[in-house]
Amino acid sequence: MTRIITRMRSSGVASCLALLLLCLRVSAAAAAPHIVDPHIVDPWPDPARLPAPRLERVTFPSSSPFGPAMLGTSEAPPATAIAELYLPPQAGPDHATAAVILLHGAAGLVAERGETYGPQLAAMGVAVLVIDTFGSRRDMATGFNERLLAITETMFVADAYAGLRYLVARPEIDAHRVVLAGFSYGGMATMYSMYAQLADRASPPNLRFAGFVSFYGPCIARFRDSRTTGAPLLMLYGQQDELIRPERCAQIADDLRHGGSQVTIISYPGAVHQWDGGLSRRMIGRNLSACSFEVARDGTIHDADTGIAMSGGLTRKLLLALCVADRPYPIGRDPAVRAQSNRDFGRFLMQVFGSS
Repeated sequence: MTRIITRMRSSGVASCLALLLLCLRVSAAAAAPHIVDPHIVDPWPDPARLPAPRLERVTFPSSSPFGPAMLGTSEAPPATAIAELYLPPQAGPDHATAAVILLHGAAGLVAERGETYGPQLAAMGVAVLVIDTFGSRRDMATGFNERLLAITETMFVADAYAGLRYLVARPEIDAHRVVLAGFSYGGMATMYSMYAQLADRASPPNLRFAGFVSFYGPCIARFRDSRTTGAPLLMLYGQQDELIRPERCAQIADDLRHGGSQVTIISYPGAVHQWDGGLSRRMIGRNLSACSFEVARDGTIHDADTGIAMSGGLTRKLLLALCVADRPYPIGRDPAVRAQSNRDFGRFLMQVFGSS
């Protein structure tokens, strides 16, 4: 009889322990966030064959700081950013969807940016916020040269982090899986955004971008404080891009690695600027590859050759006039390179979203 009671007690204890473990597992599963993994395919889907995406035109608060020293301060004039948000068909109100924020280049928001990348990535399960930094500052400048003088890279950075802050409040978006990607001028701003001294000023509390991608962003500015947010960078450019100085990009990549980020550089043989754009091969613009600036620890920008501080619009115009060469550079669409950069971009996104 004693043995039977002992067996019953042992069995009861075992049952209670099993029940407790089951409850703990259920609680852990309930607490774990629901994550929707993107499914990035090769080749990317043809935008012309995709159904109309879930598209919202949105606005959110931002600011217009002239330089890094003004970022996140009351001295930066307020601005209202405008953007397009492309949502995957399956995105639901469970904060499960990864996202990419796109920053345009010097030509502004052209169709090859939002209207191509947005539907393609959304069809593969990634939300896309395409920010129109020039469009929201038409009161400051409208012409090509005027915009580049008045609307600075730091304003792009302000919009990028304002976009991240906006996505935090979106019920569909997993704010811890957001990548910032920029093209040319926007690519420069994307690399700026990696540095801790800017992220600490502009980012939402306890939140950073999960990764950064620079499409043919000229390597112009080096930061004396090389500390980064720790997120990785994918740097893409063409070997025949006359706006890119590979040796300077290598220096900046080393700075970023020293500052705490993994950096991958991919250069495409035969490719020039804007290989993913809509224009055929041609010569345009003026060349700024000789420009070289340094950002001090206090956020002040200096010309690397003269030491002159870029303190406002007048000195910005002067310093750019000294380094910009009056000769055009080649741009041109290259479908083969675009297909390869899609693969590289997609692989990077899958790695970042899978590990965040």
